[in-house]
Amino acid sequence: MQNTTLTLEQIVRKNKQADLTVATIGIIILLIAMSLLVSVFAELIYSGFPRLFDADFYTNFPSRHPERAGILSAWVGTSLVMLVTACIAIPFGVAAGLYLEEYAPKNWLTNIIEINVSNLAGVPSIIYGLLALGLFIYGFGLGESIITAGLVLALLILPVIIVSTRESIRSIPQELREAAYGLGADQWQTVRMYILPAARPGILTGTIVGLARAIGEAAPVITIGALTFIAFLPSSPFQSEFPFINFEWLSSPFTLMPIQLFNWVSRPQAEFHINAAATGVVLMAMTILMNGIAIYIRYRLRRNLK
Repeated sequence: MQNTTLTLEQIVRKNKQADLTVATIGIIILLIAMSLLVSVFAELIYSGFPRLFDADFYTNFPSRHPERAGILSAWVGTSLVMLVTACIAIPFGVAAGLYLEEYAPKNWLTNIIEINVSNLAGVPSIIYGLLALGLFIYGFGLGESIITAGLVLALLILPVIIVSTRESIRSIPQELREAAYGLGADQWQTVRMYILPAARPGILTGTIVGLARAIGEAAPVITIGALTFIAFLPSSPFQSEFPFINFEWLSSPFTLMPIQLFNWVSRPQAEFHINAAATGVVLMAMTILMNGIAIYIRYRLRRNLK
């Protein structure tokens, strides 16, 4: 009995040591990654500091003169494209993940769909650009417009939203479903009133992380013909007359902040590199802000569930 007790103690000790080793390695890798991110961010701030606190940088259009060049068309185009992306990707992604996890029959066709969805999450973004070029521009005739950019970025992050939705729903205990059925709820009432509210923190987190990925993508939108120099803004989505909503901006040409950054980096003048560094700071700040919003929403929703 004593030997058995000692053996169990040794096993527990070894497991604790293994956990400590894995945790230490993970912390070291995390610190290295964070230090690289902080160093890149600090370098961009240092290089682009002269333009970061210049109001004209945010309210001027691009220009041949670096001291007068701004990112107005870039950040407006980015905001509008991300609006279209969110309106398309979030409903379809959540609905597809919900169907696959709660309603789809478990057969060979469902297995093929699940494998393809998982594989699509790792497809290079340039492939989506080529798909959009052939389907949306040449096939549907949408042209090099905001709606085309929103569609291609929605396709890009759709697998991420589907996978995160399925994982969030899968993490809900089966006992919750059985309790809802025991109270007389049907499947849709169970999903709508119990499953989705419980899975909402994970779904929102995965959604915002997917949008944060889309905001920095340049390859797909370059493929579909996004402009590198644009000195006008799309028409406003809102108007003073009824029905107070305008959809003409969906067909407008556009540019994005990653494209504007790439354009300035390719210029030989050092002043344009300062503008590019400032644009990189703004883009990274928007990405960090979106991830911060995801963390905050997840924290508040989990707190409310408790």
